[in-house]
Amino acid sequence: MNFSERLYSLAAKMHQQKDLIATEEATKNALVMPFISSILGYDVFNPLEVVPEFTADLGIKKGEKIDYAIVRDGEIQMLVECKSLTSNLKLEHASQLFRYFAVTKARIAILTNGEQYQFYTDLDAPNKMDSKPFLVLDLNDIDDALLPELKKLSKEDFDLESVVNAAEELKYISAIKRRIGDFFHEADDDWVKFIASKVYEGPVTQRVREQFASLIAKATRQFLRDQVNDRLKTALGDTAVSVESGASLAENLSSEEVVDQDLQEAVVEDDGIETTIEELEGFHIIRAIVCSEVAPERIYYRDSKSYFAIMLDDNNRRSIARLHFNRSQKYIGTFDEERRETRHPINGLVDIYQFADSLRTTTKQILESL
Repeated sequence: MNFSERLYSLAAKMHQQKDLIATEEATKNALVMPFISSILGYDVFNPLEVVPEFTADLGIKKGEKIDYAIVRDGEIQMLVECKSLTSNLKLEHASQLFRYFAVTKARIAILTNGEQYQFYTDLDAPNKMDSKPFLVLDLNDIDDALLPELKKLSKEDFDLESVVNAAEELKYISAIKRRIGDFFHEADDDWVKFIASKVYEGPVTQRVREQFASLIAKATRQFLRDQVNDRLKTALGDTAVSVESGASLAENLSSEEVVDQDLQEAVVEDDGIETTIEELEGFHIIRAIVCSEVAPERIYYRDSKSYFAIMLDDNNRRSIARLHFNRSQKYIGTFDEERRETRHPINGLVDIYQFADSLRTTTKQILESL
């Protein structure tokens, strides 16, 4: 598997085993060591590369340990502090990282609970770890845009100077994206007031703000849809025609073409088919689960009014699963050896991981029948 495939595979493993991982030691063994090994590429059993329980003299804190020190060319390059998967990461959890950062040559510090990985460096002051991470990797919501920078910290592609140089930009881009995402989900009062003041000529009263809150949400969705349509038209090479539905495009565009399937996430066309963000997230979860059996680029989706299908090789006779999300009670449809579908009620996307074994079995059966 390539770098991104290994990362999605680890995310799938994390979801499968999450309920069984209750301690810090279990988190290290099940998630953090595999991250250091399979994602970053360092041999966790070679003390020349990974030093567990690393200690250094820290004045009155003599003998204090950091969970892992990652070594390259005889120098400590990264420090890793682990907390339990059940813990929410807080800045106070990084106290040992702060102290060790000042007395080693490490430029990268990682605070993790196995689910989220926070990467720190010393942008604000030399040899002093920043109080905010420049990169946050969340296995619940992997941002593919961060993967090239993360890959630069791997043993194979290690480029510390490039990572540090890009760290400040990454730090602020990530913060801006999160803030924009907040606005899209639920615009706060300041944002509503700002936008309203630009388009409304009268005083922006409380009544006006309440009215504009829903208008801004609607306009945001329409703006995203228009941007998607423009990108799709460009990729199709014909700006004079209407964009086809998400379902038709899934049939006509391969995964290697310019248009990424994710660009269809907000498209609502004349035939009434709506490919939602939640359906696309479900697709990515299922693709991550079955990538242990087949290359992810062979997994496609196709939307319809009745269901959202995930299939092998864009062939509806090779369906792996169906998502029935167009109703209040959501269902995932799985298939048996006779290709008969069984619908299972689910409460949310995380419940998809309960069917990981079934999804992998179905994928194997399809491959064996080819």
